[in-house]
Amino acid sequence: MEGRILHLNGYNSKKRIPKTICSFVNHSTIIKMPVQKKKEVKKVTTNVLHEMKVSGEKISMLTAYDYTMAKIVDHAGIDVILVGDSASNVMAGHETTLPITLDQMIYHASSVVRAVDRALIVVDLPFGSYQGNSKEALNSAIKIMKESGAHAVKLEGGREIKESIERILTAGIPVMGHLGLTPQSIYKFGTYNVRAKEEDEALRLLEDAKILEKAGCFALVLEKIPAKLAEKVAKEIAIPVIGIGAGGGVDGQVLVFHDMVGLNNEFNPRFLRRYLNLFEEITGAVGNYIKDVKSKDFPNANEQY
Repeated sequence: MEGRILHLNGYNSKKRIPKTICSFVNHSTIIKMPVQKKKEVKKVTTNVLHEMKVSGEKISMLTAYDYTMAKIVDHAGIDVILVGDSASNVMAGHETTLPITLDQMIYHASSVVRAVDRALIVVDLPFGSYQGNSKEALNSAIKIMKESGAHAVKLEGGREIKESIERILTAGIPVMGHLGLTPQSIYKFGTYNVRAKEEDEALRLLEDAKILEKAGCFALVLEKIPAKLAEKVAKEIAIPVIGIGAGGGVDGQVLVFHDMVGLNNEFNPRFLRRYLNLFEEITGAVGNYIKDVKSKDFPNANEQY
């Protein structure tokens, strides 16, 4: 480490000063401290995602809803963090994604933004904040961007939301699309089963994907559709296609973080791969803590002042 330089009463002396001495030097002293440069991080942008598709590099995407988890996920090197309306399920315990509000989404998004250095942060526009009213869609998107500091928004739907997408884009806000199983429309479909298995629905989905691309979406999520159809969509449009339950022929994958690490042990769809079983790990840890407290083993002599 470079030595500190002292300037005291006109006298220049280049010498090493112990760290403990620095706080005792009087106010007329100027201390030049070595500056440690923060490692530069290449941020993921919408353009980076496009480059990844062109080069064939797969895109990794996970959800996050709070500061602590987002910091871990970003530090691990994830490309995209989705602040999903699935927070309604995994954070608030609702049966569907419909109850979560715009202000609640902004709260979660703001927490994530404060934690992240590298990943692109995309926020779901919640149910009721954009459907059927393009002006409201624009206002909702602007509110999320201004108050959370996120990088993009995601909307569910095809041709029926084209006007909303185009209006949001006039404000310079990047939009990610979402087709296939669209959870905000659960009461319309009545089931979480695989979508677009029939030829008519598959054709409509492919047409909608092209409509969203033409409207200006920078990427598209395909949820729970046949793998062959998803691969066909990914090949026929130029924007990145990220799948969840859509096979490996797309440009990237997304999972709900709580499902992927096994915090939720009640959700077991075919497409989910669990990389940890935190439900068991945490249950065991809490059980051990309770046992140690009850037996007066915690705290011991080394764990008190």
